[in-house]
Amino acid sequence: MMNQVLNTTTNSNANLSACLESLNLLAMRDIYQDLASKIIKADQSPIDYLEELTRVELEQRNQKHTQHLLKSAKLPRNKLLLDFDITRIPTLHSGLLTSLSSGDFIDRQENLLIFGNPGTGKSHLSIALAREWCLQGRKCLYTTAASLVQDLLVAKNKMNLTNLIKKLDRYEILIIDDISYIPYERAESDVLFVLLAQRYEQRSVLITSNLVFSGWGQIFKDDMSTTAAIDRLVHHSTILELNSESYRIKTAKDKGQNQNPQISQTETKNDTQTDTKMEEKNVE
Repeated sequence: MMNQVLNTTTNSNANLSACLESLNLLAMRDIYQDLASKIIKADQSPIDYLEELTRVELEQRNQKHTQHLLKSAKLPRNKLLLDFDITRIPTLHSGLLTSLSSGDFIDRQENLLIFGNPGTGKSHLSIALAREWCLQGRKCLYTTAASLVQDLLVAKNKMNLTNLIKKLDRYEILIIDDISYIPYERAESDVLFVLLAQRYEQRSVLITSNLVFSGWGQIFKDDMSTTAAIDRLVHHSTILELNSESYRIKTAKDKGQNQNPQISQTETKNDTQTDTKMEEKNVE
């Protein structure tokens, strides 16, 4: 019976391929003939055949959807969570990272705030987490704060700010990297505040900063706006503090020591003092 059903002519094969293509069942179109032969040899049922066809189709669609999400997320680099050296951060544990990577807080419209000195892995961690969320089928968007505020300002000048914010609302989580690196003008801080206020309890944000909250007055310009912005972000949030030596500086030190094992203790002491001054300046 199965042999009779699947013993189609060249013409019927062409018709079936055309029908599958019209239905956008492209994976089925590509494998149905080869799979039919395997099913016949294995003496399996038509139901087994249909089940395998649909499984392959769904698998390919999921792969394409994931690739689309990764592309639309605009992740600048391919960073993996497994490559993040958690042992460098005493206050961070694997259970918390596992919980964050699951994305449950995104379903609750909560935020993730990552603080730390330059080079401590804030961008790496935010990109790696965003990648995990994309693999789960979540819509994410990565952007630097500098790029975001300029886009918002351009939209405002074109009387299109509301539409841009609605467009950004399509993303379940907005990753804003390096929020404290640029000197904001009042117009820029105002549009950033509008965006954060609109996403409050509606959508999630992930923000990285090397500037603690006490220094956010230089971002939002006045005490009222600063307090309001921080209040909205912190109300439903997880806060990570990546307080450690700069990974880039440590790597450079290790490389230098490997190349010159006789490096003096004086040079190492001077480097440590320089790092300490940098950290104190960032904390201030």
